[in-house]
This record gives sequence, C-alpha cells and structure tokens, in this order.
Amino acid sequence: MAQPLAGVRVLEFGTLIAGPFCSRILGEFGAEVIKIEAPGEGDPLRKWRKLYPTGDGETSLWWFVQARNKQSVTLNLKHPKGLEIARRLAAEADIVVENFRPGVMEKLGLGWDVLSAANPGLVMVRLSGFGQTGPLAQQPGFGAIGESMGGLRYITGFPDRPPVKTGISIGDSIAALWGALGALMALRHREVNGGAGQVVDVALYESVFAMMESMVPEFDVVGFIRERTGNVMPGITPSNTHTTRDGKHLIIGANGDAIFKRLMLAIGRADLAEDPQLANNAGRDARASEIYGVIDAWVGSRDADEVLRVASEAQVPSSPIFSVADMFRDPQFLARGMLESAQLPDGKDFHLPGVVPRLSLTPGGTRWIGPALGEHTVAVLRGLGYAPDEIDRFRQDGAI
Repeated sequence: MAQPLAGVRVLEFGTLIAGPFCSRILGEFGAEVIKIEAPGEGDPLRKWRKLYPTGDGETSLWWFVQARNKQSVTLNLKHPKGLEIARRLAAEADIVVENFRPGVMEKLGLGWDVLSAANPGLVMVRLSGFGQTGPLAQQPGFGAIGESMGGLRYITGFPDRPPVKTGISIGDSIAALWGALGALMALRHREVNGGAGQVVDVALYESVFAMMESMVPEFDVVGFIRERTGNVMPGITPSNTHTTRDGKHLIIGANGDAIFKRLMLAIGRADLAEDPQLANNAGRDARASEIYGVIDAWVGSRDADEVLRVASEAQVPSSPIFSVADMFRDPQFLARGMLESAQLPDGKDFHLPGVVPRLSLTPGGTRWIGPALGEHTVAVLRGLGYAPDEIDRFRQDGAI
C-alpha cells in the first residue's frame, strides 16, 4: 500500500535543523522531497558533529539521518537561471519549506506573493525564530533562543544553579513538528475548500511556548511563576530520579493514587499505603520530602535490577535512564524496530533511528540515506524538461 504522502512534492530551502527536520518528517511518509543546496557548499549540517569519510571528503553522520529520503539539487539562487529553475520547481510543488530569516526569500525573488501567483495551491511552511511579523521578526533566532523566550530554559535545571539546556536542540525539533502538522492541515484545507494554498508561519519561540502546560493561566489567575525544581515537579508526587546501591539512576513515577499505594506495599511501607492523607495527590505533595526520603532510602539500599523487578511486579512505572548504548541492547527498542538498518556510502552497515509515529497500514521508513551534494540535480532538471546540453551549460555558467 502506498505511503500516506505519496504524490506530495516538497521543495526544501532550509538548512540545519528546523526546516530540514520538518521536510524529513514528510519524506519519511512518502512525500517526494527536493532539497535545494548551494553549489560546492550544501547544508552546513553536512559537516556538523561526528564525520564519516565519503567520496567527497567527510560527511556528518547526522546528515544521513536528517536528509534521508531527500533528493539533493544544487542551485545558485543568485544566478538568473538558478532562480528560474527554483521557480519552476516551486510551481510544481505542493509544499515549500524554508527556514531563512524573514525577508530572505523575498530578496531572492521567491517570496509568497511570487510563488503563490504561479501556484495558487501552494502551501508554504515558514520557520523562523520569531515569525514573519512583530518587532523581532527580522532578528536571527536559533532553537536555543526559542527555548529561552518560550519558557523552557527558565524551568529546566536545579533551583540553586543557572538554567540548563535539555541536551538536544529541542526548540528546533518542536518547531519542525508544528511545521509538518501545519503543512498537513493546510493540505487538508486545500483539498476540501477549492484548492487554495496558504502560509504556515511557525516561530520557534511560539512552538516552545505552546508546550508549556499550565504556565499561562497559573500566572494570570493566581500569580504563580513556575521555577526550576530539578528532577521533581511540585504538585505531582511522587515522580523523581533515584540512585541505586550500584550507582544506577532510575526514574520512578508513582503519582497515581492506586500506583502510590502499590509502591508503598511493595517496599514494605503499608503504613504509608494506608495513610488517608496520602490517598490523593494533594496530600502526598504536602509531604513530598518525607515520601522522597522513604523511596530514596529503599532504592539506595538495593541494586538497579532488584528495584526495577519489584516496581514491575507492582505495576509501578519505572525505568533506567538510558544512554544510546543502552538503547542498542534493549529488547523493547529492538522488538519495535527503532534501530533501523542501513548502509553508509562505502557499504558499511549502520543504524538510523526508526520512524515515528507507527502507522498500521502505511508505515513510514527510509528509502535511502542522506544524498551526496547535488546527487539528483541532473535527474530533477531532466524531469523539468531541460535538455542535457542545457544542463551542461547551466553548470558551466555556475547556475547549478
């Protein structure tokens, strides 16, 4: 059965994380993704983090994930012919994804007014730090800035230390998810409302802000400002990180009423299990220090395997805190195919992260890993109707 986005053409002008991750999601579920890159340079992500030797030097291992299922076409967008090709591709696209600073696409001659005039059904996903409007629209903004302004950094970490990041560029990734969701909603609108396209305007700071749970009404109504609380979340008790006798770090979440009772019985604290004050979350939260002291003492006197076994038998949510090495040997990851097998350009076997979400009839997947720079330029231009001698001339003139 065809993948759900088969027949959808996506044209990507993005670099690094937010825009390319957005189009990557669409490509994983069957969309044809044509990535435009600068000749001789390409997306800077090709050289980020850990590199692997390839025929054209060294390529980022991250690139093979982020650009999977994409076609790489090199265009010089400052050359008239390169710009002409880009416009022709946009005229045949369903979705354009870009994550330049607002105004850059307009300066190139690829703004919404130009592209939608030639293709009224086009959906244009625009990811930027602060959105296309407002006093900060022209300011550069990476994921870290979005996480900071959106509220995430302020509440991440311990109260006696400065805010910390989450370990990945999560602001970019959240924005990419909103971009992909917005693109699909816009395609649905086009389908049922006469074929009109529209702009999907995604700001990184707003993407993070949208995930901030009850922060806004709590401040607005009762003046509460959520602060950094480390591994616990006041108001939800008990849920915390604990250290075992053998030095392993585990998460135990027993904040459900029945779950808390099962945990206390399992660790030999029937007195707390039957304490009427601890029968609901509000009562437990009032005695959080006491409860965490009890759990810390029990966990700290046992090895991780025993703690996890007891918690599992009592049906209490618990987990080790995995490193990537743990994931490679975990039965759950392996059973659900979350380590997808592939081959590097030299034939070496390696693994990519599996595709989510899991669709029962039309699952996504990897058709090929991130391509070499300009690998599909000739094929895509031939598909547009350009003759081989024209393509050679474009290359000689520096247009591709």
